Amino acid sequence: MNKILQTFVIAPFLIALGTGLFFTSHIVMAWSISKEQQGIMHLEPNLKKGRNLFRTCAVCHAPTAWGTPDGHYPQIASQHQQVVIKQMLDIRSGNRDNPTMYPFTLKSVMKSDQDIANVSAYVASLPMSPYNEKGSGMDLQHGKALYDKHCTECHGDNGEGDNKSTFPRVHGQHYHYILRQLLWMQNGKRRNANDDMLKKIRTFNMRDLDAVSDYISRLPVADNLKAKQGWNNPDFSQNFRSRMPNQ
Repeated sequence: MNKILQTFVIAPFLIALGTGLFFTSHIVMAWSISKEQQGIMHLEPNLKKGRNLFRTCAVCHAPTAWGTPDGHYPQIASQHQQVVIKQMLDIRSGNRDNPTMYPFTLKSVMKSDQDIANVSAYVASLPMSPYNEKGSGMDLQHGKALYDKHCTECHGDNGEGDNKSTFPRVHGQHYHYILRQLLWMQNGKRRNANDDMLKKIRTFNMRDLDAVSDYISRLPVADNLKAKQGWNNPDFSQNFRSRMPNQ
């Protein structure tokens, strides 16, 4: 990520929230939920305050929270609130290694658990883009076989995940973002996935990673989660300028 102006103090740590892909083989392995996360889970979110916090996030993710079609920034709209909370806390605690974003997750920036509850709930309330980036479509049968074998136990048949269990929603995510995260999990750059999943991912070759990423990017999103054609976030003015890659 490029350098962020200090005034945009919340946007960077949300860049990583799009997916926490979780593969298992036949057995569902529940996340270990920290006491801090449990506390935040029980807070009543304030969407208006969450919207105000999200204004800085929108500089990178866009007011829609759809990220960028090339996957430089992930789609985080409609991501389960508990997943968003977990990723924030993992980055802050060092469980998810991201030195660029780490300073922006500190309590000097996110001043309270309530702030995390508010912004995560706002992100979860936004509709998803129906136009996420997809792969080549050349190896979907292989990708489906991998997904059905290793991913459905936690992510569900359609990639819907589960909020209560903190299993990420992966349908509707940009292909290149999915692929990049899997590669980082495989090479150890990203460490906050379940151990069983990491072991499985490390057995995948490049064809496997590409095929399953492409297949996941094409999983259907329920109509009630998708934005209507032409939708723009009414909480933002039309002249709001998002920060695209390399700007």
